[in-house]
Amino acid sequence: MGNNSLIVKREYNASIEKVWDAITNIEKMKSWYMPELKNFLPVVGFQTEFSMTHEGKVFPHIWKVTEVIPKEKISYEWRYKGYPGNSLVTFDLQSEGNKTNLTLTHSGLETFQPEKYPELDRKQFEEGWNSLLNDLLVKFLESNSD
Repeated sequence: MGNNSLIVKREYNASIEKVWDAITNIEKMKSWYMPELKNFLPVVGFQTEFSMTHEGKVFPHIWKVTEVIPKEKISYEWRYKGYPGNSLVTFDLQSEGNKTNLTLTHSGLETFQPEKYPELDRKQFEEGWNSLLNDLLVKFLESNSD
Protein backbone atom coordinates (compact mmCIF):
# COMPACT_ATOMS: atom_id res chain seq x y z
CA MET A 1 0.00 0.00 0.00
CA GLY A 2 1.14 3.54 -0.66
CA ASN A 3 3.00 5.82 1.70
CA ASN A 4 0.13 8.31 1.64
CA SER A 5 -1.41 6.92 4.82
CA LEU A 6 -3.99 8.86 6.78
CA ILE A 7 -2.95 9.03 10.45
CA VAL A 8 -5.08 10.30 13.34
CA LYS A 9 -3.68 10.40 16.90
CA ARG A 10 -5.74 10.98 20.00
CA GLU A 11 -5.38 10.67 23.78
CA TYR A 12 -8.39 9.45 25.77
CA ASN A 13 -9.12 9.77 29.49
CA ALA A 14 -9.91 6.07 29.67
CA SER A 15 -8.10 2.83 30.40
CA ILE A 16 -6.63 0.81 27.57
CA GLU A 17 -9.13 -1.98 28.39
CA LYS A 18 -12.03 0.42 27.91
CA VAL A 19 -10.72 1.81 24.60
CA TRP A 20 -9.94 -1.70 23.34
CA ASP A 21 -13.48 -2.78 24.20
CA ALA A 22 -14.90 0.25 22.35
CA ILE A 23 -13.02 -0.63 19.13
CA THR A 24 -13.55 -4.42 19.22
CA ASN A 25 -16.90 -5.16 20.93
CA ILE A 26 -19.73 -5.26 18.38
CA GLU A 27 -22.35 -3.62 20.61
CA LYS A 28 -20.01 -0.80 21.60
CA MET A 29 -18.79 -0.33 18.01
CA LYS A 30 -22.41 0.07 16.87
CA SER A 31 -22.92 2.85 19.46
CA TRP A 32 -20.21 5.22 18.26
CA TYR A 33 -18.58 3.82 15.11
CA MET A 34 -20.67 1.81 12.65
CA PRO A 35 -24.35 1.37 13.58
CA GLU A 36 -24.77 -0.73 10.42
CA LEU A 37 -22.34 -3.44 11.58
CA LYS A 38 -24.02 -6.85 11.69
CA ASN A 39 -21.22 -8.71 13.45
CA PHE A 40 -17.57 -8.33 14.40
CA LEU A 41 -14.98 -10.46 16.16
CA PRO A 42 -11.40 -9.39 16.93
CA VAL A 43 -10.06 -12.64 15.46
CA VAL A 44 -7.59 -12.92 12.56
CA GLY A 45 -9.44 -14.11 9.45
CA PHE A 46 -12.86 -12.91 10.62
CA GLN A 47 -14.75 -11.20 7.78
CA THR A 48 -17.91 -9.12 7.87
CA GLU A 49 -20.00 -7.28 5.30
CA PHE A 50 -22.42 -4.40 5.76
CA SER A 51 -23.73 -1.51 3.68
CA MET A 52 -23.80 2.22 4.28
CA THR A 53 -25.47 4.89 2.19
CA HIS A 54 -23.63 8.14 1.50
CA GLU A 55 -25.26 10.92 -0.50
CA GLY A 56 -27.75 8.46 -1.98
CA LYS A 57 -25.12 5.89 -3.01
CA VAL A 58 -24.85 2.47 -1.36
CA PHE A 59 -21.35 1.35 -0.36
CA PRO A 60 -21.15 -2.37 0.52
CA HIS A 61 -18.25 -2.62 2.99
CA ILE A 62 -16.11 -5.72 3.43
CA TRP A 63 -13.79 -5.90 6.43
CA LYS A 64 -11.35 -8.74 7.09
CA VAL A 65 -9.32 -8.84 10.31
CA THR A 66 -5.61 -9.31 9.55
CA GLU A 67 -3.86 -8.76 12.91
CA VAL A 68 -4.85 -8.79 16.57
CA ILE A 69 -2.67 -8.14 19.61
CA PRO A 70 -5.19 -7.86 22.47
CA LYS A 71 -5.33 -4.42 24.12
CA GLU A 72 -2.58 -3.21 21.79
CA LYS A 73 -3.38 -3.45 18.08
CA ILE A 74 -6.05 -4.50 15.59
CA SER A 75 -5.87 -4.25 11.80
CA TYR A 76 -8.39 -5.05 9.11
CA GLU A 77 -8.68 -4.80 5.37
CA TRP A 78 -11.35 -2.30 4.36
CA ARG A 79 -12.77 -2.52 0.85
CA TYR A 80 -16.02 -2.03 -1.02
CA LYS A 81 -17.80 -4.72 -3.02
CA GLY A 82 -18.17 -3.57 -6.62
CA TYR A 83 -15.49 -0.87 -6.31
CA PRO A 84 -11.75 -1.05 -6.98
CA GLY A 85 -9.19 -0.90 -4.22
CA ASN A 86 -8.29 -2.36 -0.87
CA SER A 87 -7.15 -0.41 2.17
CA LEU A 88 -5.89 -1.31 5.63
CA VAL A 89 -7.10 0.20 8.91
CA THR A 90 -4.93 -0.18 12.01
CA PHE A 91 -5.75 0.92 15.55
CA ASP A 92 -2.62 1.05 17.78
CA LEU A 93 -3.12 1.59 21.52
CA GLN A 94 -0.61 2.65 24.17
CA SER A 95 -1.32 3.00 27.86
CA GLU A 96 -0.17 6.18 29.64
CA GLY A 97 -1.18 5.69 33.26
CA ASN A 98 -4.98 5.91 33.34
CA LYS A 99 -5.07 7.39 29.81
CA THR A 100 -4.78 5.72 26.42
CA ASN A 101 -3.08 6.97 23.27
CA LEU A 102 -4.70 5.76 20.07
CA THR A 103 -3.06 6.00 16.65
CA LEU A 104 -5.25 5.18 13.69
CA THR A 105 -3.55 4.51 10.35
CA HIS A 106 -5.63 4.09 7.19
CA SER A 107 -3.39 3.14 4.27
CA GLY A 108 -4.16 2.33 0.65
CA LEU A 109 -6.79 5.05 0.16
CA GLU A 110 -5.36 5.88 -3.26
CA THR A 111 -6.34 2.38 -4.48
CA PHE A 112 -10.02 3.40 -4.33
CA GLN A 113 -9.55 5.53 -7.49
CA PRO A 114 -10.92 8.74 -5.91
CA GLU A 115 -10.62 10.53 -9.26
CA LYS A 116 -13.38 8.19 -10.49
CA TYR A 117 -15.21 7.81 -7.16
CA PRO A 118 -15.04 11.21 -5.36
CA GLU A 119 -17.01 9.79 -2.40
CA LEU A 120 -13.91 7.68 -1.66
CA ASP A 121 -11.53 10.65 -1.68
CA ARG A 122 -8.97 10.97 1.13
CA LYS A 123 -10.71 14.15 2.37
CA GLN A 124 -13.91 12.16 2.99
CA PHE A 125 -11.96 9.66 5.11
CA GLU A 126 -10.14 12.46 6.98
CA GLU A 127 -13.46 14.07 7.90
CA GLY A 128 -14.96 10.72 8.89
CA TRP A 129 -12.08 9.54 11.07
CA ASN A 130 -11.70 12.94 12.74
CA SER A 131 -15.40 13.00 13.60
CA LEU A 132 -15.34 9.41 14.86
CA LEU A 133 -12.16 9.61 16.93
CA ASN A 134 -12.21 13.24 18.10
CA ASP A 135 -15.93 13.52 18.82
CA LEU A 136 -18.02 10.33 18.85
CA LEU A 137 -15.51 8.05 20.61
CA VAL A 138 -14.72 10.77 23.18
CA LYS A 139 -18.43 11.17 23.99
CA PHE A 140 -18.93 7.39 24.08
CA LEU A 141 -16.04 6.87 26.53
CA GLU A 142 -17.17 9.78 28.73
CA SER A 143 -20.77 8.54 28.88
CA ASN A 144 -19.65 5.00 29.69
CA SER A 145 -17.18 5.92 32.42
CA ASP A 146 -16.62 3.58 35.34
